[in-house]
Amino acid sequence: MKIAILTDTHGGIYQEEAAREGFELLPAPFMVDGVQHLEGVDLRADEFYEKLERGAEVSTSQPSPGDIMDAWDRILKDHDQIVCIGLSSSLTGAYTTMAMLSEEEKYKGRVFPVDNNTVSITERKACYNAKRLIEKGYDGAEIKRILEDSRRQNLIYLTVPTLSYLKKGGRITPAAAAIGTLLRIKPVLQIDGGKLDAFAKVRTMSQAKETMLNAAQEALTERLDDPEGLDSEIYIVHSKNKEAAEEFLAEARQRWPKSSFSVAELALAIACHTGPGVLAIAVGRNLREAKE
Repeated sequence: MKIAILTDTHGGIYQEEAAREGFELLPAPFMVDGVQHLEGVDLRADEFYEKLERGAEVSTSQPSPGDIMDAWDRILKDHDQIVCIGLSSSLTGAYTTMAMLSEEEKYKGRVFPVDNNTVSITERKACYNAKRLIEKGYDGAEIKRILEDSRRQNLIYLTVPTLSYLKKGGRITPAAAAIGTLLRIKPVLQIDGGKLDAFAKVRTMSQAKETMLNAAQEALTERLDDPEGLDSEIYIVHSKNKEAAEEFLAEARQRWPKSSFSVAELALAIACHTGPGVLAIAVGRNLREAKE
């Protein structure tokens, strides 16, 4: 059986990597000053951040049902099944649209949208997990079940230098944004179950990093039963903040010297809501499946 993995670009997988790894790609659309762009296709990151910092109006959208079905029809010409991995349903309506469309007769039993609460780097991890499951002989329905069963095995903690972008995107109230700016509060946010929630409020970046490291340690210990990170991956994620990310990586390595690490940049369609300067840590337990 030939199975394709279709993903969007929210996880940071773009055309070159998709072609190399065999992923099918449906680029995420977003708007900048009323002009639609496709992530990884027609707007470089430096151009995007330059526009954002000049005050451009940005917003995100999702692929149209027509675009989704066109992609499925193209892929199904030489594949038996498709596993669709995208942004958490808590943050976009794309999963709901795909779930509805997958019930149509020509797609039923052939297209399997997955909702395992992934965001950014955890979505990327899910794609590679799905690839490994295909190599082990699982079919689309089994892959969907395994990935969705692991939805609580990934957590993200992040801090932002300003609340203004979250305010614009409706993620926090204007009153909360005004108070945070007035008091120079640095929020530490949590993405758990695909939802963005407040986690802590601190005054300095060093306090924010310490809070995130402690939260990641608690997640590894209590949620993932892997306090040393021996069977987990730890990711440092940033938006136009590479130097700080490298410093944060060094601090994380001191905490978990035996774990596996990587650094990734936040997808532009997500940076629309957070702005530049984001610093985050994500932890995810390695997938454990039944077949050998």
